[in-house]
Amino acid sequence: MELARAGHAVTVYEAARTLGGRARRVERENTVLDNGQHILLGAYTETLRLIKLAGQDPDELILTLPLQMRYPAGSGGMDFIAPRLPAPLHLVWALLRATGLLRADKLALMRFSTAMRTMGWQLYNDCTVSELLQRFDQTDTLCRLMWHPLCLAALNTPPERASARVFLNVLRDSLGASRRRASDMLVPKADLSSVLPDAAARYVEQHGGEIRTGAKVAALQALPDGRWQVDHGDIFDGVIVATSSGQAAGLLQGLQDARLDDVINRMQAFTPEAISTCYLQYDASVRLDLPFYALVDTPASRHWGQFVFDRGQLDSKQAGLLAVVISASGPAAEQGHGPLAQAIAAQLAQVLQRPELAQPVWTQLITEKRATFACTPDLLRPGNASGVPGLLLAGDYTANDDRTQDYPATIEAAVRSGVAAAKVVTTGKAAKQT
Repeated sequence: MELARAGHAVTVYEAARTLGGRARRVERENTVLDNGQHILLGAYTETLRLIKLAGQDPDELILTLPLQMRYPAGSGGMDFIAPRLPAPLHLVWALLRATGLLRADKLALMRFSTAMRTMGWQLYNDCTVSELLQRFDQTDTLCRLMWHPLCLAALNTPPERASARVFLNVLRDSLGASRRRASDMLVPKADLSSVLPDAAARYVEQHGGEIRTGAKVAALQALPDGRWQVDHGDIFDGVIVATSSGQAAGLLQGLQDARLDDVINRMQAFTPEAISTCYLQYDASVRLDLPFYALVDTPASRHWGQFVFDRGQLDSKQAGLLAVVISASGPAAEQGHGPLAQAIAAQLAQVLQRPELAQPVWTQLITEKRATFACTPDLLRPGNASGVPGLLLAGDYTANDDRTQDYPATIEAAVRSGVAAAKVVTTGKAAKQT
């Protein structure tokens, strides 16, 4: 979209038939689902800007909720919800009114927030999230009910392995932002492909570009005149590889260019993390009291679910459909579809105190085995520049020029990276066809 808007002739090669990559629609059981239940933040400014640029109305496509961490009553959780007050008063009021936390928990949270604001939410010597929380004397209850779920949801990496620096970057732009809206939680009401990818494709085509789906690029070739050939066919002035890091590494290896060695090594050092979403269809009359709940995950008790969403409150056509999310889901996915779906249904029936939820009409488990990279401390990430003229990288795995701006593998990170790559082209000496 940014390249097309700047007047470049853009051709997009998309291997899949459906646009969106790891945030796309799928169809199962004659129902339009997503490959995973996603949630965005009000701090995702670039994503929201592009949605509007594509002619979409975010208010129609996305349910906006105040920052909250609400567990079902009687499930051993807490109830924390921020009111519509200016920042940071909304957090102070939410903490004062929160139930399920003792005075010691609330004081620990206040100390942590104050300390991070004093530090500018910056951590120069990276460590794990668990180490950071221990350093600032966060209570076991607060870690279990607030920090650990937020870390898993944001970084898709367990706290004992997750980067504290990147975690603080997310907290700074949401909890620590000067605008209350930055901490809002945004839940897509429409399927993920229609929220942005489909509209983005129309935008590119309306600006003279071309979208080719079902077109997997197997090889790139650098030509003597500085241009690039794609799969022994079309020739372009420049190429932006906007695939996953693993696929990008494969394409770059095929070029056999020593200037790419460092970038390829960094890509190959990433460790994938899975995310699983279990959809459970019940009678259309089934409805939760809230659009979504946090769940206490205790694998030892076969309670794998971390969040449950009532899809019927997002789209009336999906009444009775619940979506349960499991981040860093490798151990859970090993249980197998049937046993895991059965365990999740039993968990919902127990924690929501609704026995009928133990017997869904049908279930569909979708596991993205390589949903994200493990966001570990001091991870060396490549930037947009590949080291070879005319060849750029874009994706949620790339690093920002300023490490204090690095995000985990999220939609916003991918969008920011794409915008940054386009800026290199539009502000440089690149020719008009990309």
